[in-house]
Amino acid sequence: MPINHYKHPIRFYSLATVIPWLFWFAAAYLSHLTPEKNLYTDWASFLGLVGLVSPMVVAFWLLSKDPFLWKDVFGRFFNFEGIKPVYLFLTFFLMLASILLAQTISLLFGYSASQFAITGHFTFSSGVFPVWFLLILAPVIEELAWHSYGTDCLRNRFNLFKTSLIFGVFWGIWHVPLSFINQYYQSNVVATGWIYGVNFLVSIIPYVLIMNWLYYKTGRNILVAIVFHITAGYFNEIFATHPNSKIIQTGLLLVLAFFIILGEKDFFFNPEFVEG
Repeated sequence: MPINHYKHPIRFYSLATVIPWLFWFAAAYLSHLTPEKNLYTDWASFLGLVGLVSPMVVAFWLLSKDPFLWKDVFGRFFNFEGIKPVYLFLTFFLMLASILLAQTISLLFGYSASQFAITGHFTFSSGVFPVWFLLILAPVIEELAWHSYGTDCLRNRFNLFKTSLIFGVFWGIWHVPLSFINQYYQSNVVATGWIYGVNFLVSIIPYVLIMNWLYYKTGRNILVAIVFHITAGYFNEIFATHPNSKIIQTGLLLVLAFFIILGEKDFFFNPEFVEG
């Protein structure tokens, strides 16, 4: 089984945490030295990008140790044979549907319909890089780490449910230094209120469960993971969404993940089930 070749979860996750954290905490320090755009901002942006790229570099380094792994990864990029259209539809539109439904539900609690307006601006800064660029670049870079090597090296040892929970906890911890970088998304979420910071961390769990379900249902297709990640960031950013609507969205994703797991117990709990 191809997944048996992914053998080094401790090595991967240790390096994929420590290296980004070093760069990101340095970026956080520089980002607070002065509020004006200057050399410090440029360096903070550069360090932030290096931290983002480093898990991908770690993944590629581990992939280079086994020629079979490179062949496996390249084969999974454009392997759409036998994929059911429903999984592709969910990949592109599930996160859009979840945020629109969450905003609709929020209307019942008195929140404004103005949430549905497309704002044309973003809620965070990414230093010298355009936000739209980072909304696309970050998911691509991250998934070239998480779903080229990171997820499968866990799946080699655990069932899909445990794999997703372990990765979800890791991914939440992995994001922590970003909450200290001035004007970054995670920093702004925390500044809005502690409950929204907690919601961000909690939302990762159902999101990862659903993403990994799609990933394995589509034959471990890396592009599926990339597109799903891009849509999650983009659709949650373009609307004038009230922060409480994002809490509702987390609840909706938790319910959906629960019913997916309930309907596919073997797929999540039987170690023999890897691909759909």
